[in-house]
Amino acid sequence: MANPEVRELTALDSYPATEPLYRRYVFALEQAGFAGDIDDSYAGRLIAATDNSVYQQLPQVVIYPRNRSDLQLALQLGQETDYQSLSFSPRGGGTGTNGQSLSEGIIVDLSRYFTGIQDSSAEQGWVRCQTGVVKDALNDAVREHGWFFSPDLSTSNRATIGGMINTDASGQGSLVYGKTSDHLLELEAVLINGEVIKTQPLTISEAEEIAAGDSLEAGLYRQALASCVGMRDAIEAKFPPLNRFLTGYDLKHCYDPEQQTIDLSRLLAGSEGTLAFITEAKLNLTPIPRCKVLVNISYRDFDAALRHAPVLVKAQATSVETIDSTVLDLARNDIIWHQVAEFVAEGETGETMAGINMVEYTAVDAAELEAKLTALLTTLDNELSGGPATHGVVGYKVCRDSASIQTVYAMRKKSVGLLGAVKGERKPIAFAEDTAVPPDSLADFILEFRQLLDAHNLHYGMFGHVDAGVLHVRPALDMKQPEDEVLLRKISDQVAALTAKYGGLMWGEHGKGYRSEYAPQFFGDALYPEIQKIKAAFDPDNRLNPGKLATPYGHPTATLVSVDARKRGFFDRQIPLNVREEYEAAMNCNGNGLCFNYAPESPMCPSFKATGDRRMSPKGRATLIREWLRLNSEQGLDVSQKPASRWELFKEKKPRFSRDFNHQVKASMDACLACKACASQCPVKVDVPSFRSKFLAWYYQLYRRPQRDYLVASIERTAPLMAKLPRLFNSLTHNSLSQWLMTKTLGYVDTPKLSVPSLKQRWRTHKHWAQGNSEKLLGLTSEARQKIVVIVQDPFTSFYQAEVVEALAEVIDKLGYQPYLLDFIGNGKAQHVKGFLAQFKRTATRVTHELNKLAQADFQLVGVDASTVLCLRDEYHDYADVPINFEVELPQEWLAKVMPKAESEAHGESAELFLHCTEQTAVPQSAKLWQQVLQGVGIKAQAVATGCCGMAGTYGHEAEQQASSRKLFELSWQQPLTASQQPLLTGFSCRCQAGRFSNQVGSDTKKLQQVRHPLQLLAERLS
Repeated sequence: MANPEVRELTALDSYPATEPLYRRYVFALEQAGFAGDIDDSYAGRLIAATDNSVYQQLPQVVIYPRNRSDLQLALQLGQETDYQSLSFSPRGGGTGTNGQSLSEGIIVDLSRYFTGIQDSSAEQGWVRCQTGVVKDALNDAVREHGWFFSPDLSTSNRATIGGMINTDASGQGSLVYGKTSDHLLELEAVLINGEVIKTQPLTISEAEEIAAGDSLEAGLYRQALASCVGMRDAIEAKFPPLNRFLTGYDLKHCYDPEQQTIDLSRLLAGSEGTLAFITEAKLNLTPIPRCKVLVNISYRDFDAALRHAPVLVKAQATSVETIDSTVLDLARNDIIWHQVAEFVAEGETGETMAGINMVEYTAVDAAELEAKLTALLTTLDNELSGGPATHGVVGYKVCRDSASIQTVYAMRKKSVGLLGAVKGERKPIAFAEDTAVPPDSLADFILEFRQLLDAHNLHYGMFGHVDAGVLHVRPALDMKQPEDEVLLRKISDQVAALTAKYGGLMWGEHGKGYRSEYAPQFFGDALYPEIQKIKAAFDPDNRLNPGKLATPYGHPTATLVSVDARKRGFFDRQIPLNVREEYEAAMNCNGNGLCFNYAPESPMCPSFKATGDRRMSPKGRATLIREWLRLNSEQGLDVSQKPASRWELFKEKKPRFSRDFNHQVKASMDACLACKACASQCPVKVDVPSFRSKFLAWYYQLYRRPQRDYLVASIERTAPLMAKLPRLFNSLTHNSLSQWLMTKTLGYVDTPKLSVPSLKQRWRTHKHWAQGNSEKLLGLTSEARQKIVVIVQDPFTSFYQAEVVEALAEVIDKLGYQPYLLDFIGNGKAQHVKGFLAQFKRTATRVTHELNKLAQADFQLVGVDASTVLCLRDEYHDYADVPINFEVELPQEWLAKVMPKAESEAHGESAELFLHCTEQTAVPQSAKLWQQVLQGVGIKAQAVATGCCGMAGTYGHEAEQQASSRKLFELSWQQPLTASQQPLLTGFSCRCQAGRFSNQVGSDTKKLQQVRHPLQLLAERLS
């Protein structure tokens, strides 16, 4: 609870330290020559304490082996007498929904360095890769040869191959494409003693030959032969005949009675890191279907969608995916709906769409596909016209091009994250979300499942793979409430019994994890001991991810983990309600991990892409902030309030408290570019800049600010003054001595030059263009106001790229309107980014007063720079003391309204459109608006998919961020920018970045130095 007497931030060092034995192990590991990374910081351990589940388990240390030798070294050291009590658990993308990778021991994360794709065969259709490779990255590497790794999952842009193997992952299309284990040709794994084994199908005689030895590997084959061959009848009787038969150690398929082979890969697949560390895999690939079509069928209710699914499966569909009304309603309020709305039928019969089935057909032969599609569409048309079996169909849409199909599937893949956006403290959570039953029984099973949840008065969302009988059901619970934690246990028991009643599994897709306690009941007295014996053969001392799946046979003290294990809600409930509400963006993070998206062209999240460090991601920062809130609550400090001011001289210097957790949080926040992609791209809107600025305000109450922060925050005062004498100030600030001093004293590099001539000087050359303050505008007659367009200045474009503002005015003029340059009144964006929140509040209030008056007088307001205009729409609502009654439009928004649409598509001049990352995420229709506007003057503009350019305001000018800034530019901007014949860049930061790196990205230096804003090209063409 908050203590009113505690008003100042203090050093936070009362957090759990790494235990002495683990510290000694870490020191010994370093001395032994471990080449990877070792992180025993509290921040690093916290990042590995959660995944996409409700659980939280703090490890002692996280290690990142650089290669297989590192991993062997770590495990071999662990065999020494002093360290034999230590446990080791693998971790990949951290996307598990049941705590599979959580452990209190040593986390071994292979996702940072085990990312190599070593070999492949385009002729034979296989690839060999390390297990830290992200699934989508693997497919990007093999796509050009016509292949893909077919097991699909919603987290494919961040899930690793190792994680997929360890959970035997599958998803959409599993009836055709199977599970991960169906595609394993060979595995390389490191055992607990550091021994390396390679697994592949061996004949019984070959397996028996190995089993005759005395190595650890020999023991594995002896046990596999005894359990998988010797207990065959019991296995056949117990394992359900399901596509999703996930059970952990796959006794059924380890032995192939037809081929008379043993394959340990089938035991390792789905083992959740409890048997060995899988380091490399040779994978079977699938030819990419040349023909693909998606039919999106809408239903009046979700039950109708479920009961129609068997008909669709019998129609020979490759896959049938479903989404209920809860998820659809959330999607309608998400950025993704702008992209998918045209591809789904909201109800051709007049009924509302409250459920959807996405039916995909794929084929190598087009005629085969068209025959199946025609038959399905005939059936649907009959149902829509009131045929004998309507199944509640209210409409359908057909998608034939790959772009629209991928867009619709992006919504389906976002379902998990969207459910986290439900309003209120109760959120749909994963704990019984991957039940699998025979598909023909799915509708009846779900009917009982819904009755079960309705009896507890719970809300829930549903989506999944109806063709495989797997539906993801997420009841809404609040794990901060102890009574809901009890309810989770009760529902888990009920669901386990319900799936058994229908001949199914509780864990049909996402593994067991903390649900392992149900394994003995499922396998029974005959087979569970065999599972234990497999565990004992690999890990007799229970040191590999202990407690998951099974305990070693005969181990005297080993126990299974339980669904009652400690959850994140235990820690979150220690944070007072008012604090949780103030930092809602961080509290809402559900661990979905979309911010780990590997794709270079995705705007989310640039700091993670640049560093590969999960602390430098929205999920990481939300995790650290939540713990920061909890630790401060323990101290009695209420950080929901405004920090009390302190004199700078009385503040601490950073080195004094080296163990202070404040510093670890600060390091994470410093790497944030404040691009705000997370605020819209994250399904639950984890808006990092919103809580980052609050943290910085508190941090700098205790510690001294760097001088450059004051320089940045004062830019709106100093830039207008310097712009009066731009040549003089450019000579003072851009000579070699001043540049050296700025780098050494302020840590700033490559600062832009002031515009010459200045904006005011340019404006005076246009005699009929007006400028002045708001009072002058308000003094005009209503008739004079009608054609005036007020340009709201920002501190970057107006003073450093004045030619762009001039181009906007020229465009306004050519369209028959009167440009009016409003005197610069400020914006405050830089103040917010740097955490000067008291000053930002004053700025926001003052600017809002001014713009409200103009809006009330019906003036049209337009601003050039997206980041500052969007600040008016976003942060101002949280900080201005008066209501926001104005709207400043971006140029493309205003132009799309006033310019006539082109009657036909432009076929002459072309250009490439590079959008500012904040603009493309916060205003998703921006690209289409610019394309519409440019088409009006005969220019066909192609929107280029890019992430962040790496500048992002002042980030790219900070000396310590140069490597990251450059890496981000090279990641998704360098190649398309140099290839572009006419690049148009909407962001001030982007144009600065292109200009400063122009001498390093190719021979066409002049082109990059002169990249333009679309307004400049538009002004030329209108002339």
